[in-house]
Amino acid sequence: MSLASRLELVRAEIADAAVEAGRSPDGVTLIVVTKFHPASLVADLVALGVRDVGENRHQEAQQKAAELAGLDLRWHFVGQLQSKKARQVRRYASAIHSVDRAALVDALRSEEASVDVFVQVNLTDDPERGGARPAELGPLVERVLDAPGLRLRGLMAVAPLDEPARPAFARVRELCDRVVLPLAPEASDLSIGMSQDFREAIAEGATHLRIGTAITGNRPVRG
Repeated sequence: MSLASRLELVRAEIADAAVEAGRSPDGVTLIVVTKFHPASLVADLVALGVRDVGENRHQEAQQKAAELAGLDLRWHFVGQLQSKKARQVRRYASAIHSVDRAALVDALRSEEASVDVFVQVNLTDDPERGGARPAELGPLVERVLDAPGLRLRGLMAVAPLDEPARPAFARVRELCDRVVLPLAPEASDLSIGMSQDFREAIAEGATHLRIGTAITGNRPVRG
């Protein structure tokens, strides 16, 4: 299948899943993740109407953003972020989906400009995976709300590999309802759902989907 065909198919599936969940497809933002793909593929996506692009690695994202600076794009940083790279990411990112610790919040704060952020939740017991533990969410959300230049949008999570996706996404929605919304009623967005589980994410209220290979095809092999 061509890039255009894969994109059209995913858009149709998103619309179908939204209607099935009793939602409007307009309430779901598709972020196409282009990790390891060349900037030329991003340009092709823009020609097909894509405006939201996601990247996992700062160096690659920075290079693509510079190369494609003339295009109408919103860059979403969706990977784990080192605090020392935070200010550089702010320069090109419209949104950062992986805020998971107080030190990163402090590194991102700015008196000069605002950036959208999602607090990432770790749904596993593995501390090596990105995300704050559910018990840490309240203080972290308060830290974001107190930091200048950060606009809290909601929560982000990746479904664990060893359990069904939908119950995991339901936990994220419940955490948002119980922990985030009492502190920030406007921060109701959920960045959940990827190529293999976006229908389940939509059923649980996803507002942002991070979809890569279902649209871009297999990633190029890096030596």
